Amino acid sequence: MEQRHLGRTGLRVSRIGLGTLTWGRGTDEHDAADLLKVFWEAGGTLVDTADVYGDGEAEYLLGRLIEGLVPRRDLVISTKAGSVPDPDRRFDGSRGHLLSALDASLARLGTDYVDLWHIHAYDPDTPLDETLQALDLAVSSGRARYAGVSNFCGWQLAKAATWQLAVPGIRTRLASTQMEYSLLQRGVEREVLPAALDLGVGLLPSSPLGRGVLTGKYRSGTPSDSRGGSEHLAPFVAPYLDETASSIVDAVTTAADGLAVTPLQVALAWVRDRPGVAAPIVGARNAQQLTAALSVETLSLPDEICRALDDVSAPVHHYPDHDWSTL
Repeated sequence: MEQRHLGRTGLRVSRIGLGTLTWGRGTDEHDAADLLKVFWEAGGTLVDTADVYGDGEAEYLLGRLIEGLVPRRDLVISTKAGSVPDPDRRFDGSRGHLLSALDASLARLGTDYVDLWHIHAYDPDTPLDETLQALDLAVSSGRARYAGVSNFCGWQLAKAATWQLAVPGIRTRLASTQMEYSLLQRGVEREVLPAALDLGVGLLPSSPLGRGVLTGKYRSGTPSDSRGGSEHLAPFVAPYLDETASSIVDAVTTAADGLAVTPLQVALAWVRDRPGVAAPIVGARNAQQLTAALSVETLSLPDEICRALDDVSAPVHHYPDHDWSTL
């Protein structure tokens, strides 16, 4: 699998990443082992997790599989901290919480360091410089090799990345930002992606298949064995089952038929090759699904197909998001 630099850093990652959102909850150890082995054998390196996935079970499962199944040195392990199970405070970006969470993640993963550590979301109740200092301490202590953020809007990302660049050699530059991005969700193109491109921050798209909807599996209803058919994840899929999404899925399916490939391959190739994207994070339920996703490695969409998909899924940009000189 092709490797790409993550942002303006020396870290290289596979251009498809493996997500572990359901590990320890809907994905047991046997299936997780199959997924990791298939991914590694295909040349995949970037494995993304978080301290809250499966209430910590995702990290624990990944830790059990490292070395016994896949050598630690062959993986770029990314995890996140900052989300908390508190209805009154969803995110905790305090330095104390973040560093304690990192230590707990390392213990579950059974490793001395993570290759990439993300702040899971912006915490409005903690000064941003305090949150970012946790990244600096994590890198300077060797517990994290690189650092990034997740779910930061445009101004938050720009402020954080600029702050880190202000004192080179002391503050660690942001390597990445993880955001939802697909043909069904192009909101990052308004301000997040332009900021990332300008500041040298690599984008790691989550849900690159529109929460599974872009595979076309929901065109004739909701399969009982799908995420949309599960009690826990049905609300996660529901926003992309509307009429607008349906027209985009139809266009993806038409493109796939014309290229003799699958809608999954078309949707994933589109987001993988967008400017600024380092590696979409794919979450598969089993090895068969992952193998189907990894088959996109040999596919590059023709320019005319890309333009057609861009047109049918184009988000509405209003003043002052983009160039407004013609308004």
